[in-house]
Amino acid sequence: MKNYQSGFSITGIIGSFRNSLRGIRVLLNNEFNLYIQIGFGIVATMFGFLFQISHTEWAIQTAVIGLVIFSELVNTAIEKTMDLVHPNYDERVRDIKDLASGAVLFMVLVSIATGLFIYVPKVW
Repeated sequence: MKNYQSGFSITGIIGSFRNSLRGIRVLLNNEFNLYIQIGFGIVATMFGFLFQISHTEWAIQTAVIGLVIFSELVNTAIEKTMDLVHPNYDERVRDIKDLASGAVLFMVLVSIATGLFIYVPKVW
């Protein structure tokens, strides 16, 4: 990672953007579950077009898909940080990683519930 000057500068903004994109690439290269989550997001998006969901439903669906991916990003960051800070097995580290992973599961369950709220009435 390059050391960019502090304060407002185009070079700094571009550098930050590149670092952020690199973070997404790290996630894509290391987390198989992300591909499953993206796949379900694509399916939900196709359903949105198929069932002609409202603008509000699009906004909610998009936010939930984004939150699932966000939670996976944060989970991966926490897991990598814990591996760096404490590489040996420790039950406390296990608990921290399990909590982070549980946050992803929770968000996935919320997204499933959201999908049911949006699509069950349309299919019924």
